[in-house]
Amino acid sequence: MMHNSSCCRRLGGEGSLRRRPKCATILLGCFAFLFGCNPLWAQAPTDSEDFRQASEAMRNGNLNQAAEGFASVIKQNPTFAEAHFNLGLVREEQGRHQEAIASFQKALSLKSGLRGANLFLGVAEYRLNQLDKAIAAVRQETIAYPKDAGALMWLGVIELAKDRPEEAADVLDKAAKIVPNSVDILYHRGQAHLLVSKNSYAKMFKADPQSWRVRQVLAQANAEAEHHMDAIAEYLAAIKLAPTQPGLHEELGSEYRNAEKPQEAEAAFQRELEIDPYNVLARYKLGVLAVERNDGAKAKAFIEAALRQKPGLPHADYNLGRAEMQIGNDIAAADHLQRATATESDPEVLQQAWFQLGIVYRRLHRMSEAQQAMATFQKLKNEEAENSQQKLKKFQVQRDQDASQPANSPPHPN
Repeated sequence: MMHNSSCCRRLGGEGSLRRRPKCATILLGCFAFLFGCNPLWAQAPTDSEDFRQASEAMRNGNLNQAAEGFASVIKQNPTFAEAHFNLGLVREEQGRHQEAIASFQKALSLKSGLRGANLFLGVAEYRLNQLDKAIAAVRQETIAYPKDAGALMWLGVIELAKDRPEEAADVLDKAAKIVPNSVDILYHRGQAHLLVSKNSYAKMFKADPQSWRVRQVLAQANAEAEHHMDAIAEYLAAIKLAPTQPGLHEELGSEYRNAEKPQEAEAAFQRELEIDPYNVLARYKLGVLAVERNDGAKAKAFIEAALRQKPGLPHADYNLGRAEMQIGNDIAAADHLQRATATESDPEVLQQAWFQLGIVYRRLHRMSEAQQAMATFQKLKNEEAENSQQKLKKFQVQRDQDASQPANSPPHPN
């Protein structure tokens, strides 16, 4: 029997950002993200050694020493833009935002194209909640350096602070294309898209509270929360408003199946195919239901038809292997189950694939392979049980620690 973690589960209010998003609070960390771990380097004829020492202090986190060093360099050479810039970085790191802004502005007046100056000017202004000025400055950086993922990220962060998630999502999508695996970019991008989604649903509810789409969204929310009977009620309400809307009966069927109502699920999937004969998921799910009812011939027909429409459906080899077993085609079943054990990513289905493969091997009198398959199944099952025990122990330890703390104590850190 397929588990609820399989593909046959369902397929997958008003809100806006009311406070500034949490983002990197250490400027030098952001600086390293943009330029590597070294501050901007520049050589001046008379003060290069002082500049080098100040930069070294900056790298080592000796901010007071770095500030004194850069101030000394500036005193000797007031037109040295990079020294003003680095002094601004130090002041920003020290939380002296107004002084940082003055240093960045001075650096830009001396060298308008100095990389990073507009960005960090905008960040300092963001810290002081001067959001319009911050956006203007950071946007200048993105215009000058359109492939700078860090600048795009900060522009998105500030757009979020201004409650403009659509604009934020746009620039954060661009940043994610440049640096796909940045956790910071992905976090803010996710926040932006979440707000876009919430705003869209809020407008939908306001525009037409009685729309079938509203009922569908409520059904999907209940399905995500595994409130399957509530989801079924909402899908039925949606279908009453839009009885021939493609997709609704397929989603309803998935919820009936999750609620262990296979007859109702089958009827819903069949109705979906009457409305939309090309719905591959409804066809495939009918095949899985047939597997669960030990109707191998029917299951094989549905699953193979679905695979002709869309190859590579999740758990297809496992389900076809089960169907072939049910009609006595053990060699074909072994082929499918072998592929399932090599490719399956769902831990529960992988366990079952090894178990069923062991049974098929026994039928084929391949006893050593059967023993190996059953041993692998038992190993995976033991690992699952051990992981569950570890999670339970961790939960119990955390619960005991929380219970032992006085009521006015701060919560124990995770």
